[in-house]
Amino acid sequence: MESRDLGDGRMQTDIAVPEAHCGGCIAAIEGALLGLPGVSSARVNLTARKVVVKWHSEGDVPAMIEALRKAGYQATLAEALDATEDPEMGRLLRATAVAGFAAMNIMLLSVSIWSGADVATRHAFHLVSAALALPALVYSGSVFFTSAWRVLRAGRTNMDVPISVGILLAFGISTYDSLSGGEHAYFDAVTSLLFFLLAGRAIDHSMRGRALHAVQTLARMLPRVAAINLPDGSREYRDTQTLKKGDVIFVAAGERIPAAGTVLRGAGLLDLSLVTGETSPESVSTGSRVVSGALSVNVPLTVRLDRAPKDSFLADMIRLMESVEGGRARYRRLADRAASFYSPVIHVVALATFVGWFYATGDWHLSLTLAIAVLIITCPCALGLAVPMVQAVAARRLFASGITMKDGSALERLAEVDHVVLDKTGTLTSGWMQVSSHDVSGADLFAASALAGHSRHPAAHAVAALRPDADVAVSDVLETAGQGIEGRIDGRLYKLGRRTWVADAGDGQHEVGSWLSRDGVLVGRFVVSDRLREGAAGAVVQLTESGLGVEILSGDASAETLRIASLANVPLAVGELLPGEKVTRLEALRARGKRVLMVGDGINDAPALAAAHVSMAPSTASDVGRHTADLVFLGSSLLSVPEAISVSVKAMRIIRQNIALSIAYNALALPLAVAGYVTPLVAAVAMSTSSILVVVNSLRLLSNSPKITRSEAANALRPVAA
Repeated sequence: MESRDLGDGRMQTDIAVPEAHCGGCIAAIEGALLGLPGVSSARVNLTARKVVVKWHSEGDVPAMIEALRKAGYQATLAEALDATEDPEMGRLLRATAVAGFAAMNIMLLSVSIWSGADVATRHAFHLVSAALALPALVYSGSVFFTSAWRVLRAGRTNMDVPISVGILLAFGISTYDSLSGGEHAYFDAVTSLLFFLLAGRAIDHSMRGRALHAVQTLARMLPRVAAINLPDGSREYRDTQTLKKGDVIFVAAGERIPAAGTVLRGAGLLDLSLVTGETSPESVSTGSRVVSGALSVNVPLTVRLDRAPKDSFLADMIRLMESVEGGRARYRRLADRAASFYSPVIHVVALATFVGWFYATGDWHLSLTLAIAVLIITCPCALGLAVPMVQAVAARRLFASGITMKDGSALERLAEVDHVVLDKTGTLTSGWMQVSSHDVSGADLFAASALAGHSRHPAAHAVAALRPDADVAVSDVLETAGQGIEGRIDGRLYKLGRRTWVADAGDGQHEVGSWLSRDGVLVGRFVVSDRLREGAAGAVVQLTESGLGVEILSGDASAETLRIASLANVPLAVGELLPGEKVTRLEALRARGKRVLMVGDGINDAPALAAAHVSMAPSTASDVGRHTADLVFLGSSLLSVPEAISVSVKAMRIIRQNIALSIAYNALALPLAVAGYVTPLVAAVAMSTSSILVVVNSLRLLSNSPKITRSEAANALRPVAA
């Protein structure tokens, strides 16, 4: 069995468990593994459908896969992440469609029966309904039946067991009544229940699939192949996963470094935005240490690997994200927690109803009919709708404000937030560098823009944007790492970059800005700046006035981070943080009882976004950032953050009302059903009525929605010196 050595005699094995889908599965899988000798921990990640097992290397390897199979779960060694088609999602969608088709058509037939059809017509319609319900039961119900049978064979139970029992009993007695000419049949209730349960499961699976896509996207950032330098001087392309410590590789300009190493040859710029969030490229030369994920901007490099790719920065980020997602997957939605207690009680009551009535009357048909009525009238459909219906309405409400919600449970978590952590570049600021002031004009300005167009540095891009029409020939272009760029225009040598590099620094002028010289003589300076994002200052004011703590965690330089914090009135800011350090800070806040909303945009923010209680990203964020975040705001204003919190608070209030409404309904209906005053037909109508009430109450979220004032502080768009 392939495992990863964690040191100190500990090993880690990742095992795929594709059949895991609920909290009961988590408990069963982890319990089965923790009972094995040598296993120290086991954590299920429902998003990735796998379990991470840590065990001691002393002694025999624990029989992990065999233990999982005895517990009723198929298990294999986890393979590398890929973006292949999801067969389980297709299966759920097809099953939902079949159940929905059957339910709609049976409902149409039921209307005629309820309207007083004669005996012959009623009997015929019952038989047609049975014919429609049977394939739906076999095909769509198999999702629950197979799961229930698997755990029952292992001597356990899960939520699919009572669901399967109720569906099969209702179908069985309905078939019996149809064949014997009975007055009532409940095929409509059977197929409708199947449809709603499958739809909910498909939505949940889709949400988890989106979270997994974030990890898959990050995995695709790892270079697939690398050019390795052979002893005879030739090069050979190999799969990066076959590289090992000590290999010497060639990294061309525009390629990413697959693993940490040391530069043996070459000098140029590295884009570290993926690693640290720092917007300015870093200069490297022979002897410099480089990390995986860094992008060689302008020159090829020869690098000796100091770590294997499996231990690279990006690989660490993937493991970090999977770890925090696994922890977050334990979160129970409010309705799920209520249903986990509610459903077993109701099934016990239904069984007691059957036993009691059979003892009193000796009529098994009457007793079973009343027991089914108890199951149907107390079916947690309204309770099941309490959360997803509000989620759907809230998603529509948020979308109208330019906010998309990717994870339904984010509403509950967002309403609990008491602390907000903001990234700087691209979150509090626009992320677009621009020249805020300069004293260069005429031909020199055209020359500076043309020269800057040959550089990939963000500050150079800002200078080049001043005169995009500059059609000036530049020759002998040379970019010096960490200093600037130079070239000849009309026979004159122009330099653009650091003050101390472009000309003598003996006049004591300030260093800030990008300076331009012509033949060694200073021509002028460009002050490059970033701007606060629209609504940044106003959003911070609203958050603090709401009693929320606010701070900035950034990978950018500390001085610039503190300057942005001052402009946005954020009381606490820390810069020069690596992704893991951001996660450490979030974990420290969690240890203090804080529920943190993380707002970030970069790939380097992805682990922090995943580790936070809830996360949010702008639409301009990296692909990984957008896929990892629970919510994405499409507009340019940061006021979307307090607005989303406001909507979530109201949504959670309505969810609690829905749950209270469904419980109150059952508290009233259950005694009537047990007493024999409710037939399965009346029970189905009552169940539908309670669901309609929940839907109507949920729609209130669209009216009287909280209005967020978009008045902005006067300094919100003030340029910030870079």
